[in-house]
Order: sequence, then structure tokens, then C-alpha cells
Amino acid sequence: MNKADLADKVHAMLGGTKTQAESVVETLIETIIGALKGGDEVSISGLGIFSTKMRPARVGRNPRTGESIKVPSMRVPKFRAAKALKEAVK
Repeated sequence: MNKADLADKVHAMLGGTKTQAESVVETLIETIIGALKGGDEVSISGLGIFSTKMRPARVGRNPRTGESIKVPSMRVPKFRAAKALKEAVK
């Protein structure tokens, strides 16, 4: 399932135009991304928690040359599935 399929499901459920349904899905995604950029967690009951964590700096290797390179620390997205989601997928 992709973003277009989600928009189709929203359109089937709520009616309106397809453009409005696509806008709803896009707004939801942008809101989650915006919250994560701001350092907040997004908790959706029954689905899970979107959050970020810091990945520490490390030394990596270029696979072609074997040369050592420094990989800086960075913030990466993380998702923890809710118990209801884990049970539904089982």
C-alpha cells in the first residue's frame, strides 16, 4: 500500500474529491514530520509512537577503497508499534 492507496481509502470513506483526500493524507504526513523535526513524539493510539533518537558519531569504511571516514552523529526517526498493532498482525 502506498500514499495513493491511502488517499483512495480516505476518499472512499469520507467522500468529497480525490484531491481533498490526497490533501488530508499529505497533511497528516507533513504534521508527523514537522513534529519529529521539532523533537516531539507522535503517539497514535492503536498504531504506535513515532519518535527520533540520536545516532552517535562513528568511524565507517569506504567499501571500495577501505579508507576510514568519519560519520557524524545524526538524529534518525524511530517507530514503536502499539500492542494492538502487534496483536492484529500476528
